[in-house]
Order: sequence, then C-alpha cells, then structure tokens
Amino acid sequence: MSQRIWVLGAGQLGAMLKHAGMPLALDVCPVDINEGTAPALSPNDLVTAEREQWPETLVTHALAQHPRFINQNIFGRLADRKTQKELIDSLGIATAPWRNVANDITANELRDQLGERVLLKRRTGGYDGRGQHWLRTDEDEVPDDWQGEAIAEQAINFDEEVSLVGVRNHQGECVFYPLTLNLHLSGILYASIAPLARLQPLQAQAEMMLGKILNALDYVGVMAMETFRVGDQLLINELAPRVHNSGHWTQAGASISQFEYHLRAVAGMATPLPQVIGQNVMINLIGTDYNPAWRDLPCARTYWYGKEVRAGRKVGHINIVSNNITEIRETLVLLGDLLPEHHYREAIDWSLNGLATL
Repeated sequence: MSQRIWVLGAGQLGAMLKHAGMPLALDVCPVDINEGTAPALSPNDLVTAEREQWPETLVTHALAQHPRFINQNIFGRLADRKTQKELIDSLGIATAPWRNVANDITANELRDQLGERVLLKRRTGGYDGRGQHWLRTDEDEVPDDWQGEAIAEQAINFDEEVSLVGVRNHQGECVFYPLTLNLHLSGILYASIAPLARLQPLQAQAEMMLGKILNALDYVGVMAMETFRVGDQLLINELAPRVHNSGHWTQAGASISQFEYHLRAVAGMATPLPQVIGQNVMINLIGTDYNPAWRDLPCARTYWYGKEVRAGRKVGHINIVSNNITEIRETLVLLGDLLPEHHYREAIDWSLNGLATL
C-alpha cells in the first residue's frame, strides 16, 4: 500500500504536489480547508501544508492535530513576520532593519529609527503585494488598525531580487538549487531566471543562510528564502516554509522538481543532488485567460491551474527551458505577442535582458 500524505490546502501547490507524488507511488491528498467534513486520517498517514497559515475549520483542526504533521510547530512561527524576523536576528543572519509596530509608535519614530522610507507589513497574510503600507512622506501616519498588527522595515535600495530554494531531510542533510533571479511587479512575481553563472559567487553565502535556518528549526522539506542582493551581500526579505513560486522552473529544468523533493523529504526518501537541465525562464500567468496557442510554443511548457481568472490572480505559469539560448529568446518574443501588453512587455524585456547577462 502506498504512503498517504495529506496536504493542508487544495490550491495549485497542492495539485502540483499530488502530480509529483504519482511516480513515487505516494498517495498525495490535497484537502480544501473549507470542506464540510474532516478527512479520515490513519496513524500512519503524514501531513504537510501548501500554505503557512490557515483559519480554524473542521479540516484544519483535524490535519493540524495529527501527530505526524511534519513541521507542525514551525508554520505559525514563520507565518508571523515578527517572529520570523526575530528568528533571523537570533541566528545572526542579515535582513532588512525592522521594528515592531506596537505601543502606539508613530511614523516619525519609525522614520527616525529606520530612515526616510519605511514599509509597513501586516504580521500575517498579505502576499502578492497586499498587506503593505508605505510611509514615504512626513504626512504619512501609521494607521490605527496597524498598531500591534504589523512590522516596519527599512526600504532597501537593492540591486536585484534573488531567491534560494532548498530541501532538508530527516537526517539533517540539505540540498539546494542554484540561485534564482526574480522580477516582481506591483508586489507579484512575474518572471524568474535560473541558473545564472554571474550569481554563482553568491551561492555559498545563500546556502549558509538558508541552511542555518533549516537546521535551527529542524525543518524537513522544501523552504524558500527570498533575498535582496545589495552588491555582493544578500539580505533576507522573507521565508516561505513550503514549495514556492520562484521554484516552479524546477518542474521542467531539474531532474528532481521542488515538489518531488518536498515529498521525498517528508516521506523519508532519498534526496540526491538535482541535475539542472538547460537554461530556464519561468513566466507567471496573472489574471489572463487561457490561450491554447501557448501550447504551440517551442521549448515551453504551460501549467494551467484551472482557477477563476481575476485581476492580479496567479492562474498559471509557463516554463521555458533549452540548452539553446537563441531558442529561449525566440520563444519569449513569441510568448510576448500572446500576452496582454500591461506588465508583460516589461516582464518579457526583463527576461531577455537577463539572458543577455548570463
């Protein structure tokens, strides 16, 4: 009988975990947190999650209380930006200077401590650019309902946004993918490029940072670390204790995808080093209707999530992979003609420019 792994959450990450489990003979079962009845778990089942936080429902209560919920006590700690930052600070790892927003702290006090440009972030939630509030001018104030509910960060004049996806198994062994270069527009990830030879000098620094966190937490599975590159130094922006959008390129561009790695680690299977396959570009599909012509693009693979299309919503992604850079560039140009002009022209141009600096 195959090992059953329940996934708390049934979004696209859960679906891709399920797909990755099939060749491993793993019965991966994503569960909608709002289901009316709780799943019937056995003592030998395993539980993981595709999200950092969740409301209290019949389903989440049943899954979260299971004794074999891997990383059970870690999700809440990392889902709260305050306790996440405190962990990073306690390990002596570089991150943007920050303060807790509490005790009726004023915008002027925050600017005095952090500089002229300050970003407020809700302690929980607020992904894809939501849950943020800028203090840019002397007239900007801390909203009353953000007191005790947010942290404040110093705005970083970074050169690039770079992420590292790694996996740690039950034996404490860590494996990492090459650093990934990312483009965010309006707080949403639009494109990723990996690997990049020019980022290789930063690989050891990034692995040390994420490895230190994985080991300190005794974490098992995949975790993503989003960073800012400032010169030859990396600063942690945020951590995600799960498979991550910036690692989607591994589905087509590595011998073991991030989804397979996560399942291997959770289920106690081997986690061998991955072989990177060619040059990779990932383009997110944001709030745009499905276009069958995407399927005809050379060296491109489309992943459609089957979600209702709404403005600003991630509804799919396209992985472009080849050993021929000219072929990738030509595919990106063709793809650009099949996507809305808004934002995508910038994302395509950014990807083409990134390939030119390999």
